[in-house]
Amino acid sequence: MSTPTHVRVLEGSPVPPSVFDDASLLPAGLETLEALDHRLEGADLAAPPVVLPDFHHKSKMELPSSVAVATRGTVRPDLTGSSVNCGMALIAVDSEAPHERAVDAFMRAVRERYPYPTRGAKELTGKEVRRAAARGAEFAVERWETSPDDLERIEEGGRVDLAPYGGMDRLDRELPELVVQLARFRFGTVGPSNHFVELQRVEEILDPGRAALLGVRQGQLTIQYHGGGGVLAGELGRLFFRRKDYPRQIRAVNAVLKPWFHLRSPGSLAQLRQRLSLYFTDGCTPLELDSPEGRRLMLANAAAMNYGFAFRMSTYASLRRLAGQCFGGADGRLVVDSPHNSIYEEPVAGDRGVVHRHNACRAYPAEMMRPGTTFATTGQAVLLPGTHRTSSYLAVAGEHAADSLHSACHGAGTVVSDLVRRGLSADDPRGRHTRRFRYDDAAPEIATHYDDNGVNAALDVLVRHGLVRPVARMRPLAVLH
Repeated sequence: MSTPTHVRVLEGSPVPPSVFDDASLLPAGLETLEALDHRLEGADLAAPPVVLPDFHHKSKMELPSSVAVATRGTVRPDLTGSSVNCGMALIAVDSEAPHERAVDAFMRAVRERYPYPTRGAKELTGKEVRRAAARGAEFAVERWETSPDDLERIEEGGRVDLAPYGGMDRLDRELPELVVQLARFRFGTVGPSNHFVELQRVEEILDPGRAALLGVRQGQLTIQYHGGGGVLAGELGRLFFRRKDYPRQIRAVNAVLKPWFHLRSPGSLAQLRQRLSLYFTDGCTPLELDSPEGRRLMLANAAAMNYGFAFRMSTYASLRRLAGQCFGGADGRLVVDSPHNSIYEEPVAGDRGVVHRHNACRAYPAEMMRPGTTFATTGQAVLLPGTHRTSSYLAVAGEHAADSLHSACHGAGTVVSDLVRRGLSADDPRGRHTRRFRYDDAAPEIATHYDDNGVNAALDVLVRHGLVRPVARMRPLAVLH
């Protein structure tokens, strides 16, 4: 049997990765592949690790971006970001592209609702933090009075069950009160960096049937946004292991929280020594999934995922309300909310495994989605953003998504930049632009567009291998980041 074309053999690698790239246009870098291979040395892999387009390595991260890794019986938090449930979402607005005065009003309203630097206002009570950690987006639907129908557009219905890992009773016992109090702040914020709020126009429908089911039409206004998992996810993610991504303010909090969290409740001297060895040295030691420490970690992971779902759902409620006010009372509907840093127990090659995704989103085919939902007909929706100077795509899982551990890359920004640098992408021939807003009162900048060669190259790899099916292409009008 011949080796599939997407399997890249590295000399000395016990399990060659499945590499989805384009050898001539966007090859996966050998040095980055070797870094991935080194990180996975000795891992109990349930399937070949997956490398997707936009593969690159940020210096503050343990693992390269745009990967998915499945293990058999261990959970390895260094195989995703230190703060789980960072993700992107798309809102379809019942409006055509607005005039500039309406865009200005919307961006100003978003900045006022979510200022940066933040003003230190408490968004939640302590009881609401716990409800968000337990019930995820279900809590947010009740708290901000959005439609329960939106839950079907969120991965896992917006809620990871805590029961397999000890339930809410155990979480109440484990969750430090200081973490609860900190998690009351900055809930739903977007902020600068690579997080953004972008107004777009649907420029092209590529799959009319699925677009209609998802609620997207040509010429329509959409809002795409990228938001984190929030304070709770960030704090919990760094309580267990010492990570490279370790901001000063979190380091100061952890100096108090970490000993309290781990050393006040061990059941024996042996467990005390185990926790000292696991959590107070450098690096991230794999934990047996079915061990007490493994289940404790998975409980924290589930609570962080739920808080992140509620976090972005509250952002959705605010953006939807502000869009209605600024764009003539237009209604908005959630098309998809898609995390791209996650740890789940999932089916892998006919068995159960632990799938870790780092800057990669889940893409389940229709038959794996909950019956009666839109995604059970269309397949799970995924987003492939370009940059604020190129188009972005809405897609759904393809017929061969299992080949990539049901994963797709969460964006194509690095591909766009690389093709521009290499002279393989240039300015948009039609001279279009995006109005770029910042978190101050300065007038928006004009960012001229590139052609779509970069984002199209990433999409072509996914489509060629049957990992996704494109549904619509959106072009940016304005962005806040």
